[in-house]
Amino acid sequence: MSSTDALSMQNPPTTPEGGRRRIQSIETGYRLLAALVNAARPLPLGELAAAAEMSSAKAHPYLVSFINVGLVRQDLVSGHYELGPFAMQMGLISLQHSTPLRVAQPIVTEAAARIGHTLAIAVLGSHGPTIVHLSEASYPVHVNMRAGTVMSMRYTATGHVFAAWLAPKVTQHYLQREYADTALLRSTHLDYDESDFDQLIQKIRKQGAAQALGNPLPGIDAISVPVFDHSGNIVLALTSIGPSAVFDVSLEGPIAHALWQCAQQISTALGHTPTP
Repeated sequence: MSSTDALSMQNPPTTPEGGRRRIQSIETGYRLLAALVNAARPLPLGELAAAAEMSSAKAHPYLVSFINVGLVRQDLVSGHYELGPFAMQMGLISLQHSTPLRVAQPIVTEAAARIGHTLAIAVLGSHGPTIVHLSEASYPVHVNMRAGTVMSMRYTATGHVFAAWLAPKVTQHYLQREYADTALLRSTHLDYDESDFDQLIQKIRKQGAAQALGNPLPGIDAISVPVFDHSGNIVLALTSIGPSAVFDVSLEGPIAHALWQCAQQISTALGHTPTP
């Protein structure tokens, strides 16, 4: 009898309150895989078992089976365990199918209903930060923003978020091309010299969000936050906008917190692990 068969006999299928059958031994073994993911480094048997809240004797047969199917590998010299080649293949396939926009849209739609204001998703397009999805507020907002609108990297909260988290050379490329692009939504009453803009970007990076108060459109405020992928690169910006009279632009307010929560949920789904 194989170790997998023995485990199945020891842990027969169970039926939770929802009525769906589950295999308890799989859920138990998952704790070992989760411990390896959370550790992000090879672990000796004792430390791995402790992280999974089980004894070494209980963990070992699970690890033998995981090694047999390629979910775990054991270093022949140190004896430490780490994720195996099949686990890596599963992760790569998941990332390939989890495109940022596909993951973000349903989460943003739900968040927009809670926030109560217009919520947009922007990606970095060939001309700059570009709106690709818009969940509009129930009240009219007189802003010329729709899917396909390119936002100024210099004058908008959306652009400031990309400027803060893109590689500096990439940011400079888009800033330079803005001067010749008349199609961009730009400010009519505000400008920054290079020193002021650098200080603004440092502030945004430190506080984790960009704010716009009547800029580039008087009477319209905005908050924008970044979304990161598994490699820590910015892939989206989430921007909520609304009339200054009813839109709480403070970073301590409910709109900012809802945006951060939404961005974190999307980033996590894309495989991002925040740096401690």
